[in-house]
Amino acid sequence: MKSHVLRPLYVAILVLAVALIVRQRLVPEGFGAHERGYMYGWHNMNDEQFWKKFPVKYKSSDYCKECHDDKHSSIMRTPHGVIQCENCHGPALDHPNEPPRLPIDRGRAQCLRCHYPLPYPTSGRQNIKSVDPEEHNPGAECSTCHDPHNPNLEGMK
Repeated sequence: MKSHVLRPLYVAILVLAVALIVRQRLVPEGFGAHERGYMYGWHNMNDEQFWKKFPVKYKSSDYCKECHDDKHSSIMRTPHGVIQCENCHGPALDHPNEPPRLPIDRGRAQCLRCHYPLPYPTSGRQNIKSVDPEEHNPGAECSTCHDPHNPNLEGMK
């Protein structure tokens, strides 16, 4: 072969070898996908004990159901049943100890995260009833008129 073909090949092999050597030195030994595959993504096995001791911030709707079964069962019959409680009520990290009640964000932005009209047909948002915040009671909190635990038409206050 002529040298004009071999020289770029040698350069490519050299670049690849340098990249592999740098990777070997920089990436920790325990880093990878490991035996569970990509279920938990790439992580460092050496950090697993640290993360096992780390307190879980979000507990899930099942945790809330233990004490608030009445609200949980009523909301599960509505379109909002697919939403985790903590999306609106905040993380249950230290609840019920501190604070005794979770803070509730009653701002319009909370509802508009899902109910703001998006014109993209592939977003799936056309299946969610949307409101124009400039025309629909501007300045008022949504919960003034609507009960988020019963968002159907019967839920109007």
